[in-house]
Amino acid sequence: TTYYGEFSPRLSFGKIFDQKLEFGPVKDVLLAMTYEFGEGDTESYLIGPGFDLAIPGFDYFQLNFYNRTTDGSRAGDNVWQITPVWSYTIPVGDSDVLIDGFMDWVVDNDENRRGTYQANLHFNPQIKYDLGKALHLGEKQLYVGVEYDYWKNKYGIKDSDAFTTDQNTMSFLVKVHF
Repeated sequence: TTYYGEFSPRLSFGKIFDQKLEFGPVKDVLLAMTYEFGEGDTESYLIGPGFDLAIPGFDYFQLNFYNRTTDGSRAGDNVWQITPVWSYTIPVGDSDVLIDGFMDWVVDNDENRRGTYQANLHFNPQIKYDLGKALHLGEKQLYVGVEYDYWKNKYGIKDSDAFTTDQNTMSFLVKVHF
């Protein structure tokens, strides 16, 4: 067993400075931050620019670029992570299908660095049916669906024959919002 959590605030420069920071598909510029914590050497601090994008058809699309610093035995690792986050709604009959999720892509993997944090990719989309809307119980209140979770080199630990860290999982889900 293990535990893991994240805290991910994003500060909007448009709202802080009461200015529209729109250009092209960019709808806002933000300071994106994340604090990751868990059992063992999983504590990390991420900070960098974030962008809210207007992409046709999407409910929202966010793109964050983080400089990632780890603690513990992997201290000294300083790598870059790109994180898109999205939501897309498709009307189906009397309800909707919601496709949303995120991807964390740690792109830096210089073997000559002092640290040991490995490049990794975490892809986590969900496909959900708004059952609450279909049953007239309330829109966006009750979802059923599936979640796919793929994580290569989980927690930045290289997968090997001796220690498997790649994750590839499908889950059924029920979400209740209140």
